[in-house]
Amino acid sequence: MKKHSFRPMWRLIQRRKYHFGGALIATVLTALIGFVTPAMLAELIDHYLGSQPSRMPEFINNWLALRGGREFVLKNLWLPGAALIAINLVNGLFSFLKGRLSSYAAEDTAQHLRDRIYAHVQELPYDYHVKTETGDLLQRCTSDVDNIRRFLNVQLMSIVNSILMITLALTLMFGIDVKITLLCMIPMPLMLLFAWKFFLVVMRAYRKTEEAEGKMSTVLQENLTGVRVVRAFGQQQNEVLKFEQVNGAHRKTGLRMALLDAIYWTSGDLFSMLQMLLIEVVCIIEAVAGRITLGDMVILISYAGMPIGPTRQLGRILSGMGRSMVALERIDEVLATPAEPDEPDALRPPLDGDIVFDRVSFSYDDGQPILKDLSLTIKAGQTVAFLGATGSGKSTLVHLLQRLYEPTSGEIRIGGININRIDRKHLRSRIGLILQEPFLYSKTIRENIAIAQYDADQPAIDRAARDAAAYDFIQESENGYDTMVGERGVTLSGGQKQRVAIARTLLKDNDVMIFDDS
Repeated sequence: MKKHSFRPMWRLIQRRKYHFGGALIATVLTALIGFVTPAMLAELIDHYLGSQPSRMPEFINNWLALRGGREFVLKNLWLPGAALIAINLVNGLFSFLKGRLSSYAAEDTAQHLRDRIYAHVQELPYDYHVKTETGDLLQRCTSDVDNIRRFLNVQLMSIVNSILMITLALTLMFGIDVKITLLCMIPMPLMLLFAWKFFLVVMRAYRKTEEAEGKMSTVLQENLTGVRVVRAFGQQQNEVLKFEQVNGAHRKTGLRMALLDAIYWTSGDLFSMLQMLLIEVVCIIEAVAGRITLGDMVILISYAGMPIGPTRQLGRILSGMGRSMVALERIDEVLATPAEPDEPDALRPPLDGDIVFDRVSFSYDDGQPILKDLSLTIKAGQTVAFLGATGSGKSTLVHLLQRLYEPTSGEIRIGGININRIDRKHLRSRIGLILQEPFLYSKTIRENIAIAQYDADQPAIDRAARDAAAYDFIQESENGYDTMVGERGVTLSGGQKQRVAIARTLLKDNDVMIFDDS
């Protein structure tokens, strides 16, 4: 089984350590104040309504003694009531601060993660995108980040609260009655062991659930973006069956998680209920026998419920922590993938010289050679057409020229410079490429053309559109340049999409122009 570490999560927490630290302080204060109400009720029952000595701090007793002591309190019972209300209001304030600080830190961390993933994905090699399912990548950027956000927002402070509740409640109970405290403690190791075993099981189950959801997202994304192809070939039913298959696999993992949750929570509820019932019965027996006071009974029963609840909640907390750790591991897998390297002294020359392929060979991962010892020279300003059967390597030449792939052997030079010495972004920015299947964003025609040069003015966009023979159909459109093209340009014909893509490329001053089956 793969070992899981909390260290990556700790690094995230340290980014907003002051906010999480403030939430931690508020959590501690909230937990401490929670013990005051039972103590005040016990004091009222045993000392003011009974005859037991006071357990209140000396300065409070001295202050009350100056005003008449017990008689003053009994004549003004609204005072304890007002004190309880004030204490709970303060408790509510600290609870609000805890939620506000932790939610801000969690949301900021989630935004930071999404920004990091998105920025890193932009720099990953082309081969990574070819081999990685889009749906799974989307899953890591959305659902996985959200799982981490939920853990940091709620469950992280719940861990602190649970530890405090268990420690403080047992410590205070020991000071009242050792036997009842031990009765409360005996089942806890078993419950903690049960919670830990549950955590180990759900870690494996959560990874399977996330992977199944990623595959489902991939099928859904491919179907929705390829809706025109699906309709054209009448494949709706086959697509439905394909989705039902991955959805069924996701349902299976979901049912597995639901079963694990049901087993844990049903067992935990039954165990906690029996333990609490036993403690209540023993407390009543001890109080009737006179071995503890009525106030002691109130405190013990109240305090006994405090460690039992958090101990039972540890399963849910560990479950959430397990899910967030799996999510962070999946995100780290993306972030750990090396970006495309460039030499520190990479060149940024003009690409206006001859293009030379010198004994270039290339094969994909399967080892099947696509190009073998290819040598050719394209003179500056020369127009060259490559003809060949499908799969003969025409598009591979383009990929190699843009350094989307590296040659297995040989070298490619532009103006006498090996392209491996040229900065990748500079190289690609100077090569205008119109793809076989032009990709348009779900934006206006103007925005799609101006993607090549965001600061382009309208006359420049008009010139590019005219040169690409797109100007007339744009003007005939209802909203002209402001016409929305839909996702992947679904509202335009194939020819119109091609012309918009050509205009986009012509807008920028490129040194090399490539039309890939355009």
